Amino acid sequence: MIRIIDYKAGNLTSVKRALDYLDILCQIVSTGDELRGAERIIFPGVGHAATAMAVLKERELDIALREAFQQGIPILGICLGAQIVLSHSDEGETSCLGFIEGNCPRFELVDKSLKIPHMGWNEVVDTQPHYILKDLEKGDEFYFVHSYYPRPSDESNVFATCEYEITFPAAIGHKNLFAVQFHPEKSGRIGLNLLRNFSQWDGAE
Repeated sequence: MIRIIDYKAGNLTSVKRALDYLDILCQIVSTGDELRGAERIIFPGVGHAATAMAVLKERELDIALREAFQQGIPILGICLGAQIVLSHSDEGETSCLGFIEGNCPRFELVDKSLKIPHMGWNEVVDTQPHYILKDLEKGDEFYFVHSYYPRPSDESNVFATCEYEITFPAAIGHKNLFAVQFHPEKSGRIGLNLLRNFSQWDGAE
């Protein structure tokens, strides 16, 4: 059973619908107690980092997430859930979960024809192998909507990148945590493949 974290950050329905389509058992949970005992966890989200962290703490989901990470339970972060697993976000100058050392800066682009938020389909290129990305092929595109992006302190935590004037990390990971800036649940066949891979991943690096 995959448990999907509800912390008022949106996008839960799309994630659950994608897993239902794949016949993967899942459940939306909103408290730390409900999260405990999960076999796998999806940490999605669209919203503001500071608000999200406040809700996680209010519902004691931050504590349950830390316990799950320490226990080796496979965790998949999506979009905002890929940002607040880092130690800090420039959005609201927010102290985050700190599972991976690093920061989330906002895009500062020279080309003013490029809009912020970065929105739409862009190619994702793997930079090192990972089970969750095993079906990724050259030219594969995923759907993005974001103004901030994850920037781990250690490059070894970056598993894929994307180009939007700059090259930024599109997938990061550490131990039993893997996180993507894009939305696999909105990315058609290749996104469904990624979710299926996560459902089969044992959490090993």
